[in-house]
Amino acid sequence: MADLVVVRSKIKEHAQGCNVSGDFAEELNKEVVGLIRKAADRAKANNRKTVSGRDL
Repeated sequence: MADLVVVRSKIKEHAQGCNVSGDFAEELNKEVVGLIRKAADRAKANNRKTVSGRDL
């Protein structure tokens, strides 16, 4: 398993009373890492070194 960007303990707080399976954090992490990379690519394409909310 790769390093997690998301915090496992915080996921359940936002799951609105649902149980959270063991593999959920890993899959969520993959999605978040993908979003971060996409945002970084957008910032670079716009000649910036800072990723901001508008890059999402």
